[in-house]
Amino acid sequence: MKYKRILLKLSGEALMGQKQFGIDNDRLKQYAEEIKRVVDAGLEVAIVIGGGNIFRGVQAEEGGMERTQGDYMGMLATVINSMALQSALESTGVDTRLQSAIELKQIAEPFIRRRAVRHLEKGRVVIFGGGTGNPFFTTDSAASLRAIEIDADVILKGTRVDGIYTADPEKDPTAQRFETITFDEVYEKGLKVMDMTAITLCNENKLPIVVFDMNKEGNLHRLISGEDVGTLVNL
Repeated sequence: MKYKRILLKLSGEALMGQKQFGIDNDRLKQYAEEIKRVVDAGLEVAIVIGGGNIFRGVQAEEGGMERTQGDYMGMLATVINSMALQSALESTGVDTRLQSAIELKQIAEPFIRRRAVRHLEKGRVVIFGGGTGNPFFTTDSAASLRAIEIDADVILKGTRVDGIYTADPEKDPTAQRFETITFDEVYEKGLKVMDMTAITLCNENKLPIVVFDMNKEGNLHRLISGEDVGTLVNL
């Protein structure tokens, strides 16, 4: 395998599947099966998932709500998605632990780095909910932070497109896909890979990112097996 320990970043919107809102159970089941396959192959897997299918702090601010309050609501949305993914994974027989940056002791462990690493070493999937636990930070930033803390080999950002393009491929048919790109080029070209806080964290800590299509069956397993899937962002 190409990697030993990964952090998989999933967007909340991806869980909507064909729905306009909430969680599509078929998509959830598909993701759980994809993750189970790489866990069975011996990979250590941590996951951060967004909450945009339920609530976004930025939207709340646009509606006149205080940004801090909206961001905390968004963090709770990530916990709901994390619980759904945990249930889906456990129904396939994958041992899973949910750790939250916000204390929710009835449903999740608090985030404790050493405990998270121990779970991974024992073959459990660890889902990090609640973002960073701080307002004004995205789940992209949470993914970068947690990946660095647990000493992951790479962040795999699962999206609905097969990599990073010169423009939005869903809007611009002439957009070209990059196979590899440097962090400096991401800055220079203003590419929306992750938010700049997350990109800077990865750049400064020499943590590569792979952006790939999570919705294509078998893609995650092909990626960790060393096949050329998605776009690699590296130094």
